[in-house]
Amino acid sequence: MRVRLDLAYDGTAFHGWAMQPGLATVEGALREGLATLFQREIPLIVAGRTDAGVHARGQVVHLDLSSAEWHGLTRGSELTPEESLRRRLAGVLSRRGAVVVFGVKLVPAGFDARFSALNRTYSYRIADTSAIRDPIRRVDTAWHRVPLDARLMDAEAASVAGLRDFGSFCRPRLASTAVRELQHFSMARDAQGVIVASISADAFCHHMVRALMGACIDVGEGRREPGWLSSRIADPAWDERVRLAPAGGLVLESVQYPADEQLAHRAQQTRALRGAAQN
Repeated sequence: MRVRLDLAYDGTAFHGWAMQPGLATVEGALREGLATLFQREIPLIVAGRTDAGVHARGQVVHLDLSSAEWHGLTRGSELTPEESLRRRLAGVLSRRGAVVVFGVKLVPAGFDARFSALNRTYSYRIADTSAIRDPIRRVDTAWHRVPLDARLMDAEAASVAGLRDFGSFCRPRLASTAVRELQHFSMARDAQGVIVASISADAFCHHMVRALMGACIDVGEGRREPGWLSSRIADPAWDERVRLAPAGGLVLESVQYPADEQLAHRAQQTRALRGAAQN
């Protein structure tokens, strides 16, 4: 029985999504909670492996349960298995940090939280003057020390949209590709004057969003000339010119998937594209 979990978390206290020995991680907290409920280790597949300090409002995970485990969730209760699992996870996660599972759904066997996704969307918030620094929003907003030109940053963001090799914005990993389709990248000031960026892609590689935001900030601050992002795209190499934006301003907002009957095909297609790009 394949189960989809939709979750949100405050990443401040976590060393990222992925489990690491001796460190608090989102995956570790969720797997520990599931082990408490089912008395076994349950592997998880996640839509996007967020960095240390990065938050999520719309993270997606899938896991597999036996039929007995799934239907056993209703034992002694009039709740559906979905609602029962959501409530039980709320109970075991409440003492483990700021992780909330707000959706539980039985999905087709072809669903893959990672490879079936059509895109992921992140937001990034920057307060660049003391007048708009809200301490209540400190956890999800980066405070920048000097004013930024948001219009220049927006133009830089738009200049790198499309299917490209983002090797200059992705930390290299063995046997992986930095080719991604950046579907949308824009930023503007909200009603309070905070710069809010929105960025969507079919997938993101390691540190890609923070590196792109760091480059936009360099241009907005005047440290780099307009056209900086395009010049970096033309020279896809991770080097000392990369500057990562602070993790705390970044939030995974949503992950989009096709209709149920297209899930397996999408996963197959994504794996093939990744494999072709690596070769």
